[in-house]
Amino acid sequence: MTRVLDLAKRLMAAESVTPATGSVFDAMEAMLEPLGFEVHRFTRGDGDAGSPEAPVENLFAIRKGPEGSKHFSFAGHLDVVPPGGGWASDAFEPEVRGELLYGRGAVDMKGAIACMVDAVAEVPAEAGTISFIITGDEEGPALHGTRALIDFMRDHGHQPDLCLVGEPTSVNRLGDMIKIGRRGSVNIWLEVEGTQGHVAYPHLADNPIPKLVAMLAELDALVLDEGTDWFQPSNLEITDLEVGNMAHNVIPEKAEARISIRFNDRHSGASLSEKVGAIAEKHGGLAKPIISGEPFLTPPGTFSDIIARAVKAETGLDPEPSTTGGTSDARFLRAVCPVIEFGLVNATMHKRDEAVAIEDLSTLSRIYARIAKDALQ
Repeated sequence: MTRVLDLAKRLMAAESVTPATGSVFDAMEAMLEPLGFEVHRFTRGDGDAGSPEAPVENLFAIRKGPEGSKHFSFAGHLDVVPPGGGWASDAFEPEVRGELLYGRGAVDMKGAIACMVDAVAEVPAEAGTISFIITGDEEGPALHGTRALIDFMRDHGHQPDLCLVGEPTSVNRLGDMIKIGRRGSVNIWLEVEGTQGHVAYPHLADNPIPKLVAMLAELDALVLDEGTDWFQPSNLEITDLEVGNMAHNVIPEKAEARISIRFNDRHSGASLSEKVGAIAEKHGGLAKPIISGEPFLTPPGTFSDIIARAVKAETGLDPEPSTTGGTSDARFLRAVCPVIEFGLVNATMHKRDEAVAIEDLSTLSRIYARIAKDALQ
C-alpha cells in the first residue's frame, strides 16, 4: 500500500490542469523507466494557451515481452479539470486525512494510473508486452491527445491486443461496475437569420425567433429510439438559447440555439447531424454539428470475463457491465483493439475535495495486476 500511495501522491502533486504538459509527465517517466519501459513523449498542437489547438503532451511507454507474445495496454490521462475554490486543503498538495487521500485527480484519474504502474511491477517481463497510452488532453478538446497516440502506435507498429482504460467506473463500491461501451456525442449549433426592424412595423422585418422556437419544438419532440440490449435510449437536449437583443422595441436579426445529443449504436454522428440539418432547413435555419465521438460496444466475452474474475477475486463482487455515463478516450481506442473501462469509485470526480480511499488504491492495483497477467496468457 505504501508504494501505490506514494505513486499517487507524486502524480497528484504535479499540477496538470488540461491541457497537461511537463512535470506530471516527468513524474510518470521516472516511475516507468526503472520498470524496464521504453518511454516516448511528444507534444502536439501549436495554438495559443486556452485555444483548442493549445500544445498537449502525450506519453507512450512499452516494455516488450518475448517475440510473438501478446500485447496488453493500460490507457488513461494525466490532465485534470480546474480545482475551483473552497478546498479544505490545497488541491495539488495531496493530503491523507483518515482513510482517504485528497487532491485533484485522486479518482479521475491519477489514482488509477498509479495503480497501473504499481501493478506492472508485479507482472514479469517474460509474461508479454505491456504498454501505457497516456495523454494530457482528455478533459479538454481531445484533439491532440489519444488520437495522436493512436497515430504514433500505428506508425511504430505497436498494436495492442486488448486495452483497459482506467476511468472511474465504480459507483458505490470499487468493482461494482465496468464500462463495456459508451454512447456517442454530437453538439449542434443552430441559427436562424431574420431581418431587423421596429416591433411596430413587423411587415418590414422578419422575426427569426418564432422559426427557431418551431425548430426547437420539433427537435424536442423527436423520439430517436427506445434503446437497445446494451444501451439506454438516445436523448436530445436543448442546452442554449441566445438572441442577444438588448432593445425591447426591436425585432432581432438573428436567433441561435445549441443542442446536445447522446446516442447509442443505432445512430452515427453523421446520420443525426443530417436529420437535425433537415429540420433546421425546414424552418429556415442552419445546423453546424461537431461530433465528439461515436458509440462503441465491446460485447461481453473473454475480455470482460478476465476483468470480472479479477474483481471477484479481490472484492467478492460481480461487476455490472454497463454503457451509461459520458464519453471517454475509449471512443478513439475502440478503433485499435477491444477496449473496456474500469477504475475507482466516481463519487467525487470533478468535485471539490476529490478523494480516494487508500485501501481502494491497494485493491485496484492487485486487480490490475491480475487482469494484465490473464490478458497476456
